[in-house]
Amino acid sequence: MTQIKRNFNSVYNEYHLLVYNVALNYAQNIEDAEEISQDVFLKVNESLSDFKENSSIKTWLYRITINQSLDFIKKKNSKKRFFIFGKKSQNEFELTNVSNFEHPGILLEQQEDAKVLFLVINTLPENQKTAFILSKVDGLSNPEVSEIMEISISAVESLIFRAKKELKEKLSNKFEEYRKNK
Repeated sequence: MTQIKRNFNSVYNEYHLLVYNVALNYAQNIEDAEEISQDVFLKVNESLSDFKENSSIKTWLYRITINQSLDFIKKKNSKKRFFIFGKKSQNEFELTNVSNFEHPGILLEQQEDAKVLFLVINTLPENQKTAFILSKVDGLSNPEVSEIMEISISAVESLIFRAKKELKEKLSNKFEEYRKNK
């Protein structure tokens, strides 16, 4: 048991920032990213002894973090929809709070542009969003993205191409609306 604990501690120490940053890329909110990170490391602690090393620990953590992030977002969005249909809550702010895009890596003056970009990224299908974030935001190579997503490199390239095309179209529409409203 102490061997597993020591392994968990070393995994946590080495990868907690990576997990947090991936979660932050999905949640775009510091508190949500912290919650997702905690969930990831709870899951890692429970299953580290079962890790079979078919892939690297980093790849395994990426997969867990992406899945936890997507699940968290789905759950949060379903709470918002449920609230719209009449659920009463003691914490209505929590249910109606949209991402405020608190990303510490982005300068204050760039946060508004980044907020618009991530709002549009969030409209992409999950697989396109994941490939785009891993490649363009996290800076991973296509082979690394391929391993994390468990798809071929050509499938990664296709997802990124389609994501960029869709983002270009949606962002151009967004900025067109912005210019009309000014």
